[in-house]
Amino acid sequence: MKTILVTGATSGIGKSTAELLAKQGNRIIICGRRNEVLESIKTELSAFTEIFSLKFDVRNLEEVETAINSLPEEWKNIDVLINNAGNAYGLDPLSAGKTDDWDSMIDGNVKGLLYVSKMIIPGMKERNSGHIVNISSIAARQTYANGVVYCATKKAVDVISEGMRLELTEFGIKVTNIQPGAVETDFSLVRFKGDNERAATVYAGYDPLKAEDIADSIAYCVNAPKHVCISDMTIYPTAQAEPRTIYRK
Repeated sequence: MKTILVTGATSGIGKSTAELLAKQGNRIIICGRRNEVLESIKTELSAFTEIFSLKFDVRNLEEVETAINSLPEEWKNIDVLINNAGNAYGLDPLSAGKTDDWDSMIDGNVKGLLYVSKMIIPGMKERNSGHIVNISSIAARQTYANGVVYCATKKAVDVISEGMRLELTEFGIKVTNIQPGAVETDFSLVRFKGDNERAATVYAGYDPLKAEDIADSIAYCVNAPKHVCISDMTIYPTAQAEPRTIYRK
């Protein structure tokens, strides 16, 4: 049984991952910004294992520090950190981009990942064991027009994962970087700020990945033998060849 902390656990990939790993008997710390959703998920998953919830916004360093420092002693030894929280806002060229959107993506996808990791890594180093799973994107592999800042933040996740591996391998800590392709979650609804019609077109005419598919992949990496580290994993739906190319029916 592992103690696993999942950020962005109130929806999408994070929620599916928390659910699967809970059903496998791990102790799960679910993290998110919406307390009522956290409590609902905690109630649901408590049927399978021990669940602890933390409410904080990864973009706010003070909230991150306060929340993680508040963990009871029996929850402090985190075996696996899954840095899932992140976002995409807008699909505009740089010349028309909104700086608030840029800040939200950089703060969530890059700084938030760093803030949480900085709090968890020292304990892993002391114990000479641990596993960090960072959720990147195929957007890190191929930049696309009108998504430059989002692509840049996910490229940063790749670089951070590589750097973590260089710094942490000697301490017995695994680092896994996962690059999902098109996954049908609230991702596009958030990107298009609640425009359901526009968001639906992203997943129309083909079978996109589901959050459960990525959860399966994360679980595979987390459950690998101690001497095995899955360093990088790229996952496309069958209909997608690269970020910009999807073959629709």
